Amino acid sequence: MTTNSHAGAADTGAVRDVHRFDENALAAYLSAALPGFRGPVTIKQFKGGQSNPTFLIDTPDRRYVLRKKPPGTLLPSAHLIEREYKVMAGLKGTGFPVATPHLLCEDTTIIGTAFYVMDFVEGRIFWDPALPGMSADERAGIFDAMNDTLARLHSVDWRAAGLANYGKPDNYIGRQIDRWTRQYQAARTEPMPAMDRLIEWLPANRPPGDETAIAHGDFRIDNMIFHPTEPRVLAVLDWELSTLGHPLADLAYNCMIWHLPAGQRALTGLGGLDLAALGLPTEDEYVAAYARRTGRSGIDDWRFYMAFGLFRIAAIAEGVRARALQGNASSPDADAVGGMAPLLAELGWQQARAA
Repeated sequence: MTTNSHAGAADTGAVRDVHRFDENALAAYLSAALPGFRGPVTIKQFKGGQSNPTFLIDTPDRRYVLRKKPPGTLLPSAHLIEREYKVMAGLKGTGFPVATPHLLCEDTTIIGTAFYVMDFVEGRIFWDPALPGMSADERAGIFDAMNDTLARLHSVDWRAAGLANYGKPDNYIGRQIDRWTRQYQAARTEPMPAMDRLIEWLPANRPPGDETAIAHGDFRIDNMIFHPTEPRVLAVLDWELSTLGHPLADLAYNCMIWHLPAGQRALTGLGGLDLAALGLPTEDEYVAAYARRTGRSGIDDWRFYMAFGLFRIAAIAEGVRARALQGNASSPDADAVGGMAPLLAELGWQQARAA
């Protein structure tokens, strides 16, 4: 999970010591492999990024973004930047808003890990979903654009986009429960009774039926670049957790902000705010708008999907906490994100009990 992939150059700083690599070797490789690329290069690191560290590459002609795996021992099936590159390449051909991907390098001798390079997209990233400093109309427009973008993603013909083998097109929920149970147990740093209860409850309460779409897996407002002045999404970022999956799981994850307290250092939400005064939709209004856009009459079993989403992000946060304790987390905010794991698990269990 990341809090940002790329935005304005102001969101960058010096490359952190734990993520340093041979910049000359990178420049030499890109000069040979990427048409039009020429040095000299200046490389800075984006401030966000809990999972895959991300860098701005400045050249005399243009800017690029490089995303790589982190150093150190990695959890199984995590940090799969190869999958990020594949889904972005597939979606680019459909007109869906993603940064243009240029190349994937799986040769770990260049900078120590696999990486890919994409276009730099100039625009706005909103770190706080309450959108401080904006008017009520601007906030409403931003949330509507986010909702529309998620509905568009779930409407993409994934077979036609060349992504028929991007994941297993069935039983996403069951497989995700299994995956994040294993990831949580591999990363667990302290007992969390609410997680244990969710691990037992979720498989026993799965709704009937199934659906398949391209699921982003980390669809949050701060994983999008918005137009500099318009309520329009220019690029959706951070595809590491994407796969063929259940669209309602994606929607529930997007809606977790209504359950998280406002004003936090990490994973801040809308809890406790006067949504009407701010021009922000309620969770029910947001879900209803998505349902209209995707041709649904309503959404059944919503609390299950929300419990599942909170369980999943609790497991992700626990992985961030484990990496922070190991000293190889990608972001200086890793402690804050990891520290959210118990709250996220408890919020998920509250949804389960109310289902």
